[in-house]
Amino acid sequence: MKKISWRGVFPAMVTHFNPDLSLDISAMKRHVDAMLKSGVTGFIFLGTLGENCSLEYGEKMELLSAMAQHVKGRVPVMSGVAEYTTKLACKFAADAKKAGCDGLMVLPGMVYKSDRRETVLHYRAIAKASDLPIMIYNNPVAYGVDITPAMLAEMSDEKNFVAVKESSENTRRVVDIHNECGDRYAVFCGVDDLIMEAQAVGAVGWVAGLGNAFVAENAKLWELLVAGKYREALEIYRWYAPLLHLDPHPKLVQYIKLAVAECGLGSETVRPPRLPIVGEERERVMEIIRTGIKNRP
Repeated sequence: MKKISWRGVFPAMVTHFNPDLSLDISAMKRHVDAMLKSGVTGFIFLGTLGENCSLEYGEKMELLSAMAQHVKGRVPVMSGVAEYTTKLACKFAADAKKAGCDGLMVLPGMVYKSDRRETVLHYRAIAKASDLPIMIYNNPVAYGVDITPAMLAEMSDEKNFVAVKESSENTRRVVDIHNECGDRYAVFCGVDDLIMEAQAVGAVGWVAGLGNAFVAENAKLWELLVAGKYREALEIYRWYAPLLHLDPHPKLVQYIKLAVAECGLGSETVRPPRLPIVGEERERVMEIIRTGIKNRP
């Protein structure tokens, strides 16, 4: 099992499909190779961007196994855990380790919006079902469940919990988590167009979405931020911002896959109920992507 350094860029990888909507493992491998060349610190498969809930259970294990075998320990391989019940999430956590995963990014139970007590018990159950290290994924905007700094402090006795993907779209949370929990958790920014702000107030990692497409620029921005070269970073950030704004959107999967396709790293194919974007919406997003490509720094 690859030991995880909870620092740096962990792209939330898209899932590639063939025209018949079956898994395209070959395309996944090519994409992974391109990302590895940029110096990513780890991979997160089957997150929101990876269309986790659009895959059958067996497909998820097939993908994870193939990716773990392909990466061969060069960086850690993590999986999102996004199931409807706590029982199935626990089974998935155990099976993900068997498939070769080095860590997990755990979401609250899907569909039902759990309260504080239910959410904490869901996470604790998964921590007991697997000894893999866990990144707690907080995205109340998308999933309606807010994992507050106080809840993180309550769960800090679980040794498996090591990191937080903070996607509340509120960078104050990075500071609040530190003030509530000290350095107990490694805080990752999970919203692309807040990365500079989040890193400035203490985020030590980035679960990146647009990095699937703009591989080199994404890596350069993070490199400059970590080095404290904020003036140079700001120049890239300003260029990147219209693209990064595609991330915190209900159609982030379609938008980012379209960017991936335009950058020659895969196709825009998604699984229904998602459909490729069309009409004025497509023209608008394509203009953002093509302008970004044209004006790359």
